[in-house]
Parts: sequence; structure tokens; C-alpha cells
Amino acid sequence: MKYSLLLAVFLGSIAVAHAQKKVQIEFKVSGVCGMCEERIEKALDVPGVIMAEWDQETNKASVAFKTKEITEEQIHQLVADAGHDTEKIKAKDEVYNNLHGCCKYRDGANCSGGSHGDHDDHSPE
Repeated sequence: MKYSLLLAVFLGSIAVAHAQKKVQIEFKVSGVCGMCEERIEKALDVPGVIMAEWDQETNKASVAFKTKEITEEQIHQLVADAGHDTEKIKAKDEVYNNLHGCCKYRDGANCSGGSHGDHDDHSPE
């Protein structure tokens, strides 16, 4: 009886540990400025994502997530749905076209100086 209880506790611990598997990935995400960074990171502010950061200089996102709650494919889709191409999924043209002019990375946009003046509202041009 004592061993059965210990075995049940041990197996239960393994199941909980497996269910809570966390993974960190890094992948390319197209963008050009701080507004892009905000948009990308906000898109990844969902259940299952523990941490998400996008680096403007490297154009790479670093994302830690729980594999039982969200998949890597879903993460790429969330970013693409926000208007940013990833190395796996291209954003739909209609979503990309609604980005602010400063954020149109496909068109060679370059937000030098990092300031957006009166464009801080993130609205499209």
C-alpha cells in the first residue's frame, strides 16, 4: 500500500512536469521600429506565452512558451496576423497594408532616429 501511494505520487509528478514543458525559440520577424516592436510583442501577449521580445537591430523574436497551451506555428501566425512576416508565415497583404507608413518593412521603410512624432497612435497613414 505504501509503495503504491509513493508510485502514484511519483507518476503524478512526472505527468505534471511533462504538462508544464516550456520551450524558448528565436526566429526572424520583419519590422523596422519601436512601433513594430510594440505591435509584435503585444500580438504575443496571450495565454501560454511566458515571455516575448523582439529586437529591432537583429529582427529576431525570442519567445518562451508552454507547449501544452500554444504551438510554435500558432506563435508565428499571431505575429503574421499583426502584419509582420516571420520566417515561416507571411502576413496577409491587407493586414500589412494597414500598418503605419513608417512600419512598412517590405517597402523599405526606415524610421531613423526612433521618433515617430505625431504617429505614436499607431494608426495607418
